[in-house]
Amino acid sequence: MTEAGTLRRSALRKVARRFIPFLGLVYFVNYLDRTNIGFAKLTMSEDLGLTETMFGLASGLFFIGYLLFEVPSNLALHRFGARRWIARIMVTWGLCAMLLAFVQSSGQLYA
Repeated sequence: MTEAGTLRRSALRKVARRFIPFLGLVYFVNYLDRTNIGFAKLTMSEDLGLTETMFGLASGLFFIGYLLFEVPSNLALHRFGARRWIARIMVTWGLCAMLLAFVQSSGQLYA
């Protein structure tokens, strides 16, 4: 094996050792985020008095938010850098997910 090939393998091992655990954590958080409203439906619909239509509207609004903010978020990512922007997204999204615990009406859920 050549020196360049050895260096390349060493670099890939180092990158994998540092990023794979982080990517696993981010994937786990992503999974929790995507299924959060689905798990919440089990008791939330009864507690808030939501019909299936109302829950469908809430789910649709949830994903429309993704659609509307995706492009501006990617532009900001380019401007501020990935490390800072992804950390900001994780903290903000965690706070939003925590705020779902305090929802008491369908209007608050829609907001």
